[in-house]
Amino acid sequence: MAVCASAQLDDGGDGVRFELEGATPEAAFVVRFAGQVHAYLNQCRHIPVELDWQPGRFFDASGLYLVCATHGATYRAHDGVCIEGPCVGRRLQALRVIECDAAVWVAVQSGNE
Repeated sequence: MAVCASAQLDDGGDGVRFELEGATPEAAFVVRFAGQVHAYLNQCRHIPVELDWQPGRFFDASGLYLVCATHGATYRAHDGVCIEGPCVGRRLQALRVIECDAAVWVAVQSGNE
């Protein structure tokens, strides 16, 4: 599914929220870090709450780490691994993402796969 135009994602800047369609829609987001686009479910690994403190604000002030606004769990942007907080070592659920023709796309699995 198409999520956004590539130009909407600045390195270490705001992300773009979207919903994965399905029987139970799930909140997700894309961000750009170190020139690469990454996509994750928008759910902290400590407790199931969304990470962003304002819509699309996932990075800390440095633009280096993704942070859960609820309790401060800190995740590496490139692989989603928690490096600080109550869920150290756990990983955000990554989604398959590609950037093609100036757009960001996330692969959506059907129930038959």
